[in-house]
Amino acid sequence: MTVTSQRPAAARSSAELIAVEEEKLAHNYHPLPVVVAKAEGSWVEDVEGRRYLDLLAGYSALNFGHGHPVLLDAAHRQLDRVTLTSRAFHNDRLAGFAESLAALTGLDMTLPMNTGAEAVESALKIARKWAYDVKGVAPGRAEIIVAAGNFHGRTTTIVSFSDDPVARTGFEPFTPGFTTVPYNDLSAIEAAIGENTAAVLIEPIQGEAGVLIPDDGYLAGVRELTRRTGTLFIADEIQSGLGRTGATLAVDHESVLPDLLLLGKALGGGIVPVSAVVGRADVMRVLGPGTHGSTFGGNPLAAALGSAVIRLLETGEYQQRAQRLGRILSARLAALVGHGVVEFRSRGLWAGVDIDPRVGTGREVSERLLAAGVLVKDTHGSTIRIAPPLCIEEEDLHLALGALENVLAG
Repeated sequence: MTVTSQRPAAARSSAELIAVEEEKLAHNYHPLPVVVAKAEGSWVEDVEGRRYLDLLAGYSALNFGHGHPVLLDAAHRQLDRVTLTSRAFHNDRLAGFAESLAALTGLDMTLPMNTGAEAVESALKIARKWAYDVKGVAPGRAEIIVAAGNFHGRTTTIVSFSDDPVARTGFEPFTPGFTTVPYNDLSAIEAAIGENTAAVLIEPIQGEAGVLIPDDGYLAGVRELTRRTGTLFIADEIQSGLGRTGATLAVDHESVLPDLLLLGKALGGGIVPVSAVVGRADVMRVLGPGTHGSTFGGNPLAAALGSAVIRLLETGEYQQRAQRLGRILSARLAALVGHGVVEFRSRGLWAGVDIDPRVGTGREVSERLLAAGVLVKDTHGSTIRIAPPLCIEEEDLHLALGALENVLAG
C-alpha cells in the first residue's frame, strides 16, 4: 500500500484548509472565512498570523476566554491522573463537582452530561417521568410547553418544537407532546397549562433568536404560575448562564429558582464539552439505574474542569466584569441607533444588534468586521450577536466597538 504524505495543517494556507473542509466536511455550517490556529484570552490568530478580537466566545462556551491559566492547569493535572471511567465506577472528581454545582445554583442534585442538547433531552425525559410517577398524568399523555422562537438544540425531538424552518424542514416525522406559546406572554402559558402539563421549558433570554430579553417580572411570573399549577419550570441557561448576563444565572435577576436548570457551554471552560441538569432532589429522584445514562457524562476530566469553572464564578469577579463592561457595551450601542443600527438588546456582556438593511445584512457586516479584525456572527439575517469573553480588557472592547462603528459608517 502506498502512503501519501500530507503537509501539516499549519503549513497550509487559510484558503487551502477551507477548500479541504468544503470537500470533506458536511455543510451544516456556514462559517466566516477565517481559520484559527492559536488563541489566548480574547484574541485569536489565524494560520497566516493575523490577529482578531473574538466577540463571539464560542456562543458563550468561552466565557473565561481562550486558554484561561486556571482552567488549563486543572485540565493538565487531571490528564496526568485519569480521564474516563464511565459511570460503571465512581471517580474521585465527580462528588466534589456535584457538591459545588448544587451550592452555586441553590439546587440539590446533578445529572452530568456532555452537550447542551443532551442536557435538554435529559430534562425532557425527567419531566415526563415525573409527570407519570408523581403528578399522575396518564401514560403517553404528558405535555411540555415551550416558547416560540426557542433554540434548545438540534436533535430530532428538539427540532420537533422549534419554529425555525431551516432546523425543521426535512427531518419529519416529529416527536409529539409539545405546545408552543408566544415568548414573554404569561397569559398564553396560563391558558396552555392543563392537567397533562408536565413542564414549561423557557430560555430566560433567547440567544439564537437575537438576545431577546423578556419583560421584568416574566420569569417570576412563570415561576409563580408553574408552582401554583403543579408544573415544573425548566430554565435553559446553556447560553445565558455562568456569568454572561452579569449574574451567575439569568434567573438570578428576578431571584427565581427553577425546578430544573440546564447548564452547558461555559461549564467546560471551552476545553471539553460539559453539561448538566441540576434540579430539586424530589424531581431528580424519578431517575433510577438504567433509566438514563452517558458513557462520558461526569467523566473525571469534565468534573475537574467544571469544578474549576465554578471556583472562578465563586469569586464574583466575572459577574462584576460582565456588569461593568456591559454598561460600556450598552452605551456604545445606544450611540449607534440611527447610525446603522435599528435597535439592540443587551444584558451584561451580551447583545443582539439589529442592523439597518440599508447598511447590509448581518452576514455582510460580520464579514466587514472580520476584515477589520473583529469576529462576530449573524443570526436571523439582519442581527449580529456580541458576546465577548468576560475577561476582555476594556480598551479591547472599545477597539472592537469602534470597528463596528467604522464598518456601519461605511
